[in-house]
Amino acid sequence: MINQFLTNKISALALVGAAMMVPLAVNAQPQPVSQSGAATFADLSTLADRSQLVIHAEIRRQTAVKRERAPDLQPGFARLYIEARTRKLLSGSSAIGESLNYLIDVPLNEKGKPPKLKKREMLLFARPVPGRAGSIQLVGRQAQLDYTPALEARLRPILTQLLAADAPPVVTGVSDALAVPGNLVGESETQIFLATKDRSPVSVSVLRRPGLNPVWGVSWGEIIDSSARPPQAGSIRWYRLACTLPPSLPSSANLSRDPAARRLAAQDYGFVVSQLGPCDRRITNGAAS
Repeated sequence: MINQFLTNKISALALVGAAMMVPLAVNAQPQPVSQSGAATFADLSTLADRSQLVIHAEIRRQTAVKRERAPDLQPGFARLYIEARTRKLLSGSSAIGESLNYLIDVPLNEKGKPPKLKKREMLLFARPVPGRAGSIQLVGRQAQLDYTPALEARLRPILTQLLAADAPPVVTGVSDALAVPGNLVGESETQIFLATKDRSPVSVSVLRRPGLNPVWGVSWGEIIDSSARPPQAGSIRWYRLACTLPPSLPSSANLSRDPAARRLAAQDYGFVVSQLGPCDRRITNGAAS
């Protein structure tokens, strides 16, 4: 009996010690355990886009980290060291084993206790911890979601688009914009050139013709395609624009010196933003993790 007690005590201490060696994600915030139903397309795209690993896992054990070992822990939350079993790797740039461990902050219940997570299946959005086989780091806020087949079905097309050979680049802002009036009253063309993380060219065109509704489209390459079309709503191309572009055209990006042309460029940019619609987020934000 004494030997068994010592064995359990040593195991618990070892787990907590290991927890302190596995970092939480940068800017990680306490998070509810389950947000599966609330997650929007933009939320899932954001989490998947930040992740090197997307894992379906089953929690096997949880150990609370002592508060003195988690000085940044917010009141009303517990930091848990989680041991989990890999059920499926949905997406990953590195191999993972059957056993996983990670840290997560969870809200305490009305009794001041952390929720019991054992045997619950989760979708984890994470990155590997260098030099620590089996340890992962959640990518930030709300990176653990209760697993359901419906959630996986929603997520898989997102992962496919992100990993496709023709996946759109990460848009970081607006580089330049220029509106050019046509020969007829009410005729014009505006070109909006976007900045991207890898410097890949992306441009937006807005054409106006007398008596017709404006027509716009996006060219994802060097050639400005006159037949370019808007991105399909609920696609990664839509996400790259709707969830990144500023709400109004930056004054510094407007190349024209003519006041009328500047107003037209700003108007056409606003038209594009309105056509894209809002980036609906409920459990994530646009900040980098």
